[in-house]
Amino acid sequence: MTGTLTIAGLGPGNDALVTPEVSAALAAATDILGYAPYVARVAPRPGLTLHPSDNREELQRAAEALRLAAEGGQVVIVSSGDPGVFAMAAAVFEALEGAPQYRDLPIRVLPGITAMLAAAACAGAPLGHDFCAINLSDNLKPWAVIEKRLRLAADADFAIAMYNPRSASRPGGFGRALSVLKEAGCGARLVTFARAVSAVDERIETVTLNEARPEMADMRTLVIVGNSQTRRVGRWVYTPRRVL
Repeated sequence: MTGTLTIAGLGPGNDALVTPEVSAALAAATDILGYAPYVARVAPRPGLTLHPSDNREELQRAAEALRLAAEGGQVVIVSSGDPGVFAMAAAVFEALEGAPQYRDLPIRVLPGITAMLAAAACAGAPLGHDFCAINLSDNLKPWAVIEKRLRLAADADFAIAMYNPRSASRPGGFGRALSVLKEAGCGARLVTFARAVSAVDERIETVTLNEARPEMADMRTLVIVGNSQTRRVGRWVYTPRRVL
């Protein structure tokens, strides 16, 4: 097998936030696979084949990438943000687990700036102390698991970064998540809604959890719920490094 497979993170949206290592991998690629909007961020050029696909075809995409690399291609699978955070790196290794013939294939995972970290930087430092990330999509796990993790994170006083809060196919989930956190006694915590981070239509808004409304988020929004000590300083939001 003379090809390679690279799993790369394109960052939150702005090309300036794509790492040089990822840019070099894209420049050397013969094939690029990914969810169609992410593949569209890569400029066509001679010698490069783009393979866009639907967002629920992760395992098929991973299997196709392994096959193309085994046939000699310099293959790159792209994700937004970081490929290891709710993205394609895990899908590739899941596909590899069921395809032992590809286990000697050279594979690299190239990190990217996550939506969570980009959003936190825009707001200030809401993740300045212990935090966790929870994906609110119930496509791959039951809602009961999401609710349990939200309650445990609230009880542990973590700041919480919430991915995929509200989609057209499941508009009620984010409202349920807000209710769970309110029931857990988090109503006074600060919540930052970071939409389209690093894009021209970026919007950052911080309110208390009691003031938060489900319609304030969509699938382009990263939501950060502070811990009990997260506070404002001017227009900024930060979580102190010291537990009081």
